[in-house]
Amino acid sequence: MGIIRSLMKHTATSLYSWTPAADLLAGRVILVTGAASGIGKAVASDLSAHGASTVLLDRDVHGLEQLYDSIKAAGHPEPALYPMDLQGATPDDYTELANTLQTEYGRLDGLLHNAAYLGALVPFSNYDHELWFQTLQTNLNAPYLLTMACLGLLNASQDASVIFTSDAVGRKGKAYWGAYAVSKAGLEIFSQVLADELEANTHIRCNSIDPGPVRTRLRATAYPAEAADQLCTPGEITRPFLFLASEASQGISGQQLNLQDML
Repeated sequence: MGIIRSLMKHTATSLYSWTPAADLLAGRVILVTGAASGIGKAVASDLSAHGASTVLLDRDVHGLEQLYDSIKAAGHPEPALYPMDLQGATPDDYTELANTLQTEYGRLDGLLHNAAYLGALVPFSNYDHELWFQTLQTNLNAPYLLTMACLGLLNASQDASVIFTSDAVGRKGKAYWGAYAVSKAGLEIFSQVLADELEANTHIRCNSIDPGPVRTRLRATAYPAEAADQLCTPGEITRPFLFLASEASQGISGQQLNLQDML
């Protein structure tokens, strides 16, 4: 672990000056959830631009189609679209997705859990039970079910990376963030436990990224009075995701990256 921490310290100070090769992800198959907008869209675009065959998952079909068109127009590998509502998906739906990926690709080299549901910022004394279940379903249960369904596909890769998009409130609790904060905290522990379990006998690594304040719809909902033009755009914070999705991050697993520490 000491070697890993040293490497992560070096990474934190140099990652934004790291220049990924144009073919960094050539031949890799990477699934991105929440791909229709925000960080998911920006990362998926950059993954494709560096050669990855992306599987784009979101409930926003129109947004997926727009992203598909832009990737194709740029001459990057043709992506696959998988419309799916994580909030209402059942275990059988994830099994069906994994079976489809098995038929089409035979393996999975990367899995980015980016989809998230904010819910509402209210004290627990006023919290709605249904809102609690909906938020945990999207932010915690869905990543668990999707990862478990795809574990065989990830094992079939010689170098697989699972990335969890986290949040500061999942690392230090903050009033009114309710189920969203709890779900992100659970996601962090899930990532670390999974990394520890997979370390010895697989080629799968697991890490989380807290992107910090980024100009997204979720951020605007949480902070409506904030000056959005002073925030990073999703396109400005994709490089750490590319790093973790590539062979460049081999040997790094069970880590919590904070992108604000790298700026």
